[in-house]
Amino acid sequence: MTTTHAGREAAANNVDAVVIGAGFAGLYAVYRLREMGLAVRGFERGSGVGGTWYWNRYPGAGSDSESWVYSYTFSPELEQEWTWSSRFPPQSEILRYLEHVAERFDLKRSFEFNTAVNGATYDENSNRWMVKTDKGDTVHATYLVTAVGCLSAAAVPNIAGRDDFKGAWYHTGQWPHEGVDFSGKRVGVIGTGSSGIQAIPVIAKQAKHLTVFQRTPNFSVPARNRALTPEEVSNLKRNIKEIREFCRWSTIGQPYDFKNQNALDLDRETLRQQLEDNWQKGGFEWMFGAFPDMLYDQRANDIAADFVREKIRETVKDAKLADKLIPAGYPIATKRLPLDSGYFETFNRDNVTLVDLRETPIERIVENGVRTSDTTHELDIIVFATGFDALTGPLTRVGIRGRQGRKLEDKWADGPRTYLGVATEGFPNLFMITGPGSPSVLGNMPTSIEQHVDWVCGLITHLRKSGAVRAEPTTQAEEHWGQHVKELADQTLFPQADSWYLGANIPGKPRVFLPYIGGFGTYRKLCNEVADKGYEGFAIG
Repeated sequence: MTTTHAGREAAANNVDAVVIGAGFAGLYAVYRLREMGLAVRGFERGSGVGGTWYWNRYPGAGSDSESWVYSYTFSPELEQEWTWSSRFPPQSEILRYLEHVAERFDLKRSFEFNTAVNGATYDENSNRWMVKTDKGDTVHATYLVTAVGCLSAAAVPNIAGRDDFKGAWYHTGQWPHEGVDFSGKRVGVIGTGSSGIQAIPVIAKQAKHLTVFQRTPNFSVPARNRALTPEEVSNLKRNIKEIREFCRWSTIGQPYDFKNQNALDLDRETLRQQLEDNWQKGGFEWMFGAFPDMLYDQRANDIAADFVREKIRETVKDAKLADKLIPAGYPIATKRLPLDSGYFETFNRDNVTLVDLRETPIERIVENGVRTSDTTHELDIIVFATGFDALTGPLTRVGIRGRQGRKLEDKWADGPRTYLGVATEGFPNLFMITGPGSPSVLGNMPTSIEQHVDWVCGLITHLRKSGAVRAEPTTQAEEHWGQHVKELADQTLFPQADSWYLGANIPGKPRVFLPYIGGFGTYRKLCNEVADKGYEGFAIG
C-alpha cells in the first residue's frame, strides 16, 4: 500500500459525519452537510437510492401526499425542471425523482451501497462514533445521523408453519425488484393496512383467485388519483413558493389544513354536504382538511365514521360481505388512514374471497396454503402486507451504543425517550431524522425531513462555531418532552386504537404513542425557540 493510498484510506475512515440511509432524509442530509464543508460518508444497505421507494415496489405502491409537495424544496431550479405526471405519484416515479436528485447534485459519490451499518459505538475518550459495517470497515465520525426511515423495518409475522409453505411468499416492504407475476395464480394477502389496501385491487386484476385474510377491517377514503393537466402543472410551478411556505406551518405539512370550526357546530345537513364534497375531491383533505373535533370528540368522530360505513355499504354489493368489511371498535383515523383506488369495489369481483379472521383465525401455514379454523385455503403465493416495526425498529436494529456502552434498545425498553424526536440522552452527537417523538408519520414526510435536517445542521454549526465537541439532551429536557408528547396524544382519540402508532402491531412492544401529534407548524415553532435559546435542553461541551 502506498503512502498516498494509506492517507486516503485513513481520511475516508475518519470523517465529520456518517449518514445511514439514502432515501429522502439521507440524500438531503448528505447534501446539506457537504454544503457546510463537512467530510461525510453515507451507507445504504440497498443497491441504490430511494429508501422507502427502493424497497416498497409492491403493486399499487405510491404516495398519499400530493406529488407537488412530496418533494424537495431546497432547490428552486429542481422544482421547476421536474414535472410530476399525476396528483399522487406512483412508486416508480418517486424513485426516478430521487435518482434524478442524486445524479443532479452528485450525491451518490458520498454513499457506499450494498453496505449495512451493523454497529455504532460512542467513544467517550475521543468524543467520536465508531461505525461498523457488514463489510468489516470501521469509520470514525464526530456526528452520527440516522436517516433510516420510520417504516423500514419490515414486520413479517411469525405464523406457525411459515417455512413449510411450498409456494413463494413476499412482504410488501421487501418486494422483488423484478416484480411478481400473479397470472393464473391463487394468491393470499394477509393484512389490510395501507400497503394491503393499495396492493389488493391491483393483484385481484391479475390473479386467478385472490383470498384476503382480514383481522381488523380498516377505514379508507378514495384517492381519486388522476393525471395533472399542463395548465395545472404551470400553475403549480408558478405558485410553488407560496404552497411550500403554507405546508411548512400547516398541521400535517400538506397544502391544506383543518377548518376554523368544529363539526358539531354545523347542522347535520351542512356537515354531510361538506363531507360529501371532500369525499368526491379525494385525498387526506377529507379528514385532515376538515374539522378538528373529529380527532378529539367521539361524537364528531362517529359522524365521520358512519359516513364512511355508509359508503362501504353502498359500494359492496353483498350486504353480509359489507358487514365484514365495516370497521368498528376504534375511532376513524386513529389507525393509519389509507387512500385507496377501488379497494372496496374489489370485493365485488368473482375471483376475490374475504376471510374474516375474527370468525375463523389462522391456525398455521401449511405446504399448500393457509389453514384457518374451518378450512385450508389453497394458495400458490402468499403476500404479507403486515407493516413495520415503526419508528423505533429501524433505529434499535442498527446496534447503537452510547456512553458506557449502553444499548439504545435497552434505554428504550419501556418505550422511546427522546428530545424533540431528534436526540436522546446518553448518546452524544446522535441525530435522528424524524425519530420517535417528532411529527414524522403524521403528515407529509419530506416537509418533516427537511425541517429536521436543517435544524440538525444548525445545531452542528452552533457546536463547531463555539468549539464544542458534543451535544446531548439533558435528562430533564427529555422527560419534559416525553410528557408533552403523551399529554397531547391523550387529548385526542388516537390512543383508543391498537395501531402501529402505539407499537400495537409488534408483540411485546411497549404501548407508547410514538409520533408528536401537535402539528408540523407548532413543532417547527418549538424547535426554532430551542435554537434561539442556544439549543436549550442540550448539554453542550
